[in-house]
Amino acid sequence: MTAEQPDGDAVKSLDARWPRDVVWWDVAFYAIAVLTAVSVIAQLDRLGPRAPVSLAAIAGLVLAYAVLGRRAARSRDQGLALAYLLTMMVLVCTAIATTAGSSLLLFIGFSQIWMLIERTRTGVVLVVLLAVGATLAMSLPHGPTLGSLARVAAEMAVVLVFAIGLGLWVAVTMRQAERYAVLVDELRATQAALAASHHAAGVTAERERMAREIHDTLAQGFTSVVMLSQTARSNLEHGRLDQARDRMDLVERTARDNLAEARALVAAFAPVGLQEGSLAQALARLAERFTQETGVVVEVVVPEQLPPLDREREVVLLRAAQEALSNVRRHADAHRVRLVLREGPGQAGAGGAVPGCATGTGGAPAQARTVHLEVVDDGRGFDPVAAGTGLGLRGMRERVTAGGGDLSVESSVGDGTRVRVSLPLAVRAEDEERTVP
Repeated sequence: MTAEQPDGDAVKSLDARWPRDVVWWDVAFYAIAVLTAVSVIAQLDRLGPRAPVSLAAIAGLVLAYAVLGRRAARSRDQGLALAYLLTMMVLVCTAIATTAGSSLLLFIGFSQIWMLIERTRTGVVLVVLLAVGATLAMSLPHGPTLGSLARVAAEMAVVLVFAIGLGLWVAVTMRQAERYAVLVDELRATQAALAASHHAAGVTAERERMAREIHDTLAQGFTSVVMLSQTARSNLEHGRLDQARDRMDLVERTARDNLAEARALVAAFAPVGLQEGSLAQALARLAERFTQETGVVVEVVVPEQLPPLDREREVVLLRAAQEALSNVRRHADAHRVRLVLREGPGQAGAGGAVPGCATGTGGAPAQARTVHLEVVDDGRGFDPVAAGTGLGLRGMRERVTAGGGDLSVESSVGDGTRVRVSLPLAVRAEDEERTVP
């Protein structure tokens, strides 16, 4: 079932109930017909020659329903329904004209009009015609006088009002049921489409996340392995066995780290560097290994006391440092790199708002607390506008932005590059006490 299909499960369920409901209409019809016939038979002596006419009309009514009425009820064919109802009205009025007790058949007549006719206006017209015919039929036994006609018409007017009111109520109720069934199907289709959309968005987001994780960890590790292997081969070719051995040790260590990162990705753990210590220690190990692999001196500046960071922010900062150093390795041709992690004022995020920022007693926002990571190199630099944004920087920006932070890259040809990541911090307890509700 798709959202474009007009008939859904609820509508089909509503339609499927109709054949079962029609069976009860059959039972009611035959029961009233039999009771009316029994009433006529009980009055055979008093009715005289009128009784056979009434019984014939009742028999004709039963035959008409068996041939036309039941088929019309099940097929909803309006042509068959109209043919049956006109026949029914003639036979009911005939039975009433010959036997007063046959007025029980009006229960059949009025109800079947609303059961079989789908157009409300047509139903009202047929109910009025049946009421007029029944009025004339009831006045015949008393003589076609104005007095008897007026008396019967007054009684029939009450019946007519009740029949029209009940019929309109049934029609409105049925239309509302159909409308609600359509709305239910549309809601289900919308929910299914929304669930599929969310699933697709989730799959896409997870793929992008895995792509960033692989780029920031495994891809960089494999790049290091390739470069170290090339250096080790060059050392072997020139007979520098000790240097070649050192490079192979780095290859093994890098490969082991990559294997651990792969296992962490599969298990959805935090980066291996953060599992083995604090963010400051992870940055120091990253810088040390980078220096060993490339010969580029990396100075790490981290305050003695860092503000408490949650694991999500630590991951963002560590991945940003890895990507920045990877870009230095591939593009900068630098001699020195300065990696600085500090706390400072500032508003992070594209919108300038810091999540969880406290409000001062005067209603003004409290000073935002932000952690900044800067990676500055003395390399050849580049023109950010002309160079565009590669996969690494794009992934880094998406990761930082998702954490509510901001990423900026400043560079010019011949003047090195500065990569700065700013992330908002949680509000201190003393700030929370000053928060205005």
